[in-house]
Amino acid sequence: MNPDVAAAADRIRPYARRTPLWRAEVDGRPLVLKLEHLQLTGSFKLRGALNALLTADSPDRVVTASGGNHGLGVAEAARQLGLPATVFVPVGAPEGKVRRIEAAGAKLIRHGETYAEAVLAARQAPGYYVEAYDSPAVIAGQGTVAAEVVADAPDVDVIAVAVGGGGLAAGTALGAAGRLTVAVEPERCRALNHAFEAGRPVDTEVVSVAASALGATRVGGVPFEVLRAHDVRSVLVSDAELLAARDRLWEEFRLAVEPAAAVPFAAWLAGRVPGGTACVVLCGANTDWTP
Repeated sequence: MNPDVAAAADRIRPYARRTPLWRAEVDGRPLVLKLEHLQLTGSFKLRGALNALLTADSPDRVVTASGGNHGLGVAEAARQLGLPATVFVPVGAPEGKVRRIEAAGAKLIRHGETYAEAVLAARQAPGYYVEAYDSPAVIAGQGTVAAEVVADAPDVDVIAVAVGGGGLAAGTALGAAGRLTVAVEPERCRALNHAFEAGRPVDTEVVSVAASALGATRVGGVPFEVLRAHDVRSVLVSDAELLAARDRLWEEFRLAVEPAAAVPFAAWLAGRVPGGTACVVLCGANTDWTP
């Protein structure tokens, strides 16, 4: 295992939940589901936030910006570590995620129409700023998801994850122990795919039902360097495909996830995830959607 991911796993173990795997057969094919939506806070983001704060130099307060899930992860990590936290969100952030951030004890500030505008405001606020994805410590924390998959299902030869800013995908590439990482994005919310085409992070449009979780206008520079140095395949799905995949997770398995979490399952259903035994990471469940 990558040493940074291994260290992160040891560091966050007292605070984060080791989420289960579920082996299933779908359309006659074997599939392993990583139920990361059962993580504390309902998202993998807690892992990176914990590792960032546990490796920081004794901060006395914490600040971040988020479309929702990262802010909730930071709020919960700060709560567990006894640190005050302030989370900036765009004015249009989903109410369910905003409510949960405040319930975790963080001060919530609505600012700007976009995530990028919230980031600019948060960086001017006092406190230790926790990156959402463009940080080696955050990436290592997210990599503990893949490390658990490898340990619990060594027969898996490919891990499919959703991509926003690239932290989970980069962590997966580090934690997958040589297995293929399939990085899946909505067709009109494709920061990583455009970065691979351009050879560098570039600005891209953000138009998707999954944008509240995957709405980075460009992939982070740190995760991009990790991803292009590893065995990674970029895959796209339509909004119609990801919503159908979300609905199928509920209808067949009674798994209620947010649209972003269904993105890699949609790619797998469409035959865009190669390999024999695949693991699809269901990364979040912070939604007020009712089937």
